[in-house]
Amino acid sequence: MTEITKSNFDAIIAGGGLIGLAIGYGLSRRGFSVLLLDAEDTALRAARGNFGLVWVQGKGAYFPPYADWTMRSSELWPKLAGELLETGGPALGLHQEGGLSICLSEAEMQQRYEKLDHLRAHQNGRFKFEMLDRTALKEIMPGIGPKVVGAAYCPHDGHVNPLYLMRALQNGLNRNGGVCLANAAVRSIDKIGNSIRVGTAKGDFECQRIVLAAGLANAELAPMVGLQQSLKPQKGQIIVTEKLDQQMALPSLLLRQTDEGGLMIGDSHEDTGFETSVRPNIVSGIADRALATLPALADVGVVRSWAALRVMSKDGYPIYDQSEAMPGAFAISCHSGVTLSAAHAFDLAGYIAEASLGQELDGFSQRRFNV
Repeated sequence: MTEITKSNFDAIIAGGGLIGLAIGYGLSRRGFSVLLLDAEDTALRAARGNFGLVWVQGKGAYFPPYADWTMRSSELWPKLAGELLETGGPALGLHQEGGLSICLSEAEMQQRYEKLDHLRAHQNGRFKFEMLDRTALKEIMPGIGPKVVGAAYCPHDGHVNPLYLMRALQNGLNRNGGVCLANAAVRSIDKIGNSIRVGTAKGDFECQRIVLAAGLANAELAPMVGLQQSLKPQKGQIIVTEKLDQQMALPSLLLRQTDEGGLMIGDSHEDTGFETSVRPNIVSGIADRALATLPALADVGVVRSWAALRVMSKDGYPIYDQSEAMPGAFAISCHSGVTLSAAHAFDLAGYIAEASLGQELDGFSQRRFNV
């Protein structure tokens, strides 16, 4: 973290995860002076458990604004990866050759088809997918087990190393003159004349724009700027194997192989409050489905496993709002921090710079829960 030398900034970002970093980087590339305030290492962080998918398939099937926003970000991802590499950051390991949703029954195949066909209908042909039978899938994944019926293939999907992404965004922010301050969780936010004053354990700072991007902590911070964020934690668990020769050419919702060779396995969803313990019964369920997909994994060693909390709204879609009570204040919450990084860095940061969220984001307001 960079040593701080001033107290007044164009924009302050509350939250040092992928959402805060992407928006902070986006503002800094527009010439804004940016201060990013990060909480303590013990804070509950969605970014530390991220699976790393850049995923379009199925997202927003029944909520067109989310489908459009996700597709937009997927299309912007190559630009983001290239730009971050030019700033001197690490290669992100981005692969966007498509992704698979593996189906273990005919019922799963039919349900997946219906969902994706609905998404294709309201995307006016922009969204593309293909249902692969077992024979076609076996050409892509030769080791599939006898229970695998087929898969849905979507050319818009991909994956990336989320830790390298965080490092690259922070590097880009710093190269653009931004400042990252650790152990500086926000304690107070007040309007002082034409500025916004933000109080932290590291001192008080002033800005013209403040963006609340603190994950689950946004539920407590948003009322400070006259907003509300209806959020809840959802636990997910991940298994990581030893490094292997290539097992998967394309990622799936359950399995993806990193550039280093390890397989990441996980797709659990638990409503257990704020606890982050690893539960053997959940890990066992994840492993069983992975083994049904690729039986050869029975002889593969597990290196580690962990649990982390997703940031979920009542309906699972993002919440983007700007404050009327405190002009210049925004609250941004979502669980698709990797997928939406490009849209956050380019489009959302642009709207925040202009102090007005774009019309296509109206559907993401907290107001949708007040109907």
